[in-house]
Amino acid sequence: MIRVVLVDDQAVVRAGFRVLLEEYDDLEVVGEASSGPEAVAVARRTRPDVVCMDVRMPGGDGLTATRQIVAERDGDRPAVLVVTTFDLDEYVFGALEAGAEGFVLKDADPADLADAVRRLARGDGMLDQAVTRRVIAEFARRRPAPAPGAEADLLTPRETDIVRLLAQGLSNAEIAQALVVEPSTVKSHLGRAMTKLGTRDRLQTVVWAYRTGLATPR
Repeated sequence: MIRVVLVDDQAVVRAGFRVLLEEYDDLEVVGEASSGPEAVAVARRTRPDVVCMDVRMPGGDGLTATRQIVAERDGDRPAVLVVTTFDLDEYVFGALEAGAEGFVLKDADPADLADAVRRLARGDGMLDQAVTRRVIAEFARRRPAPAPGAEADLLTPRETDIVRLLAQGLSNAEIAQALVVEPSTVKSHLGRAMTKLGTRDRLQTVVWAYRTGLATPR
């Protein structure tokens, strides 16, 4: 069972998300919060797998809350999934920098929201597919970094190929199919690449690839 906390200042939005998510047998909403500070407290108390976080809340923004939750989490729990009405927005970029591992729009299909929660619960960061490349490319453009340095030199050719394909939005299974290897092989190579790069999750690895020019937006 995947444990979820919903954070939004509008009670009707939280209620809607609860109904949508609890239609699935493997998802359980274990808490709700209407502000950033409340979200931190609820996450500490309930220890969810995923926090669905709004970023614009009058009682305390979701960016600060995301930063605190990420800093305090034990291992990879909980992951923060930003759920917002804005696709290209400073709040989204701020959330990525704060440590959010996923991003979906509030008008996403219920199945897509549930899939996003599942992916984060198993450690796969994600962005809404409609805006993935735009968001990361813009994120990289606004926060330029030096060309790939020592970390990139440590990557093997296979690890480099996998990171590039990951930056295109491919899943482990799709990368495995493209490279004609087993998904377990992709997972192993990607794990070693992330350790070398010092990135904490898949999403941050994609951001690194765009910022250093290893991957370029199409």
